Amino acid sequence: MDNKNEADAAPSGGLIGALQRLGEHGLELLQVRLSLLGTELEAEKLRLLTALLRALLALVLVALALGLLSVALVLLCPDPWRWLAALLLGLVYVGGAYGLWQKAREQMSTPGGMFAASVAELARDRDALRGS
Repeated sequence: MDNKNEADAAPSGGLIGALQRLGEHGLELLQVRLSLLGTELEAEKLRLLTALLRALLALVLVALALGLLSVALVLLCPDPWRWLAALLLGLVYVGGAYGLWQKAREQMSTPGGMFAASVAELARDRDALRGS
């Protein structure tokens, strides 16, 4: 009778036990992949928000440049040099706005596409399953 109790306490072997372990491992793998997907979604959201804020700041700088250009024409320099000073100041702000715009565009183009880490992990899983 003691042998039967020891057999009951041991993990079940055979096909049913293997299927249970396979199911458990599959669920663990799915949980890890879903966690990775959630992390990547959060990173994409933050990247998009940063790019949108930079684009908005670029638009504000362009508007500021236009306002300063018109004020600078009247107030900054003596009559013969007013146009040159306004032009240079406007070019500085337009250059800043262009730099911010380029940074926003750079952030929006992701190398490898969206969810690159998830795709790579799934490819590794597929290769591991083929190899076993």
